[in-house]
Amino acid sequence: MKRELLLLGWVALWAAPSSHAADYAVGADLSGLKQAEDRGFAFKDGGQAKPGLQIFKDHGYNWIRLRLFHTPSMAQNLPYDIALAQTARKLGYKFLLDYHYSDTWADPAHQIPPKAWDGMTHARMVNALFAYTRDTIAAFREAGVLPDMVQIGNEISNGMLWPDGKLPANWDNFAGFVKAGIAGVEAGKADYPRPRIMIHIDKGGDQDATKAFLDKLATYHIGYDVIGQSYYPWWHGSLNDLRENLAFMAKAYDKDIVVAEAAYNWAPAEYRNSPAPFPESPEGQKEFLEEVNRAVMATPNGRGIGVFYWEPAVAPRSQGGNVGGRGFFGPDGNALPVMTVFDRFTRGKPRPATQPAQ
Repeated sequence: MKRELLLLGWVALWAAPSSHAADYAVGADLSGLKQAEDRGFAFKDGGQAKPGLQIFKDHGYNWIRLRLFHTPSMAQNLPYDIALAQTARKLGYKFLLDYHYSDTWADPAHQIPPKAWDGMTHARMVNALFAYTRDTIAAFREAGVLPDMVQIGNEISNGMLWPDGKLPANWDNFAGFVKAGIAGVEAGKADYPRPRIMIHIDKGGDQDATKAFLDKLATYHIGYDVIGQSYYPWWHGSLNDLRENLAFMAKAYDKDIVVAEAAYNWAPAEYRNSPAPFPESPEGQKEFLEEVNRAVMATPNGRGIGVFYWEPAVAPRSQGGNVGGRGFFGPDGNALPVMTVFDRFTRGKPRPATQPAQ
């Protein structure tokens, strides 16, 4: 057992760096898109119904983020993610896989181990995490959709797999889980280039908390490629806080940085009783994403490499959706102005007109 755990740590530490280029990610967490369409919701652009993935592609999106639960009661399981990733890959999307290492939502307030791992010792859970990561990465690879990037956990600033890996009390255990996850990615990808590894926390506007976490992580000599941050202004501070933290991370850690989650409401929700940085309106939502993207693109040394909007492709709450007025589509299913934010960056030379037959 000790030899096996040492092997996991060695593989995670010495795994060869990824060869993937750091292209700019115009991304979205589209985990709920297939579920909405399977239930009959029609996404529209300019009043015309189209497959949701095609609408995002038409507006410059080039990355899809998908969350994976272990044994969920909801849709985001392994077969669901593989099917959605295959459809996205055919349209040219790159793919960020978001491991929650839970049967349900994992976030700063919830990191519940999968039911299948109940009662395990730390050593057994490390090995279970390694095997699960290895086997699921292998399944994506065999299906032709090996991820381009992988998150080892979701918003893990307070740890993962509680109580065993809860921070700040259990840093040794937590680091063991992260190393096992990275080793699992390495084992599952076989002879293919290793997906880039993201460490995702939820401190977009909090420089002090970001520094405390990443400095402590560095003492465990964990090899990763990308810092992922969540940024929701009602939780994570002002745009100036975000800009300052992006600049700090770029200079202090010399790693690529992604805003892995960001969102804003097009209908009043978070700022009913306090001043809002932008109107909670369709135009305010668009302006928010424009400014977040501008901040990421201005990150020093070109280290800001992308933005992922969280859950833009869900049915409105009135039609079974779960995020109210935070998505990209109104009650009639039509795309809101925020959909066009990246048009100016991704549209250029027009296609030549088709010549009439002689």
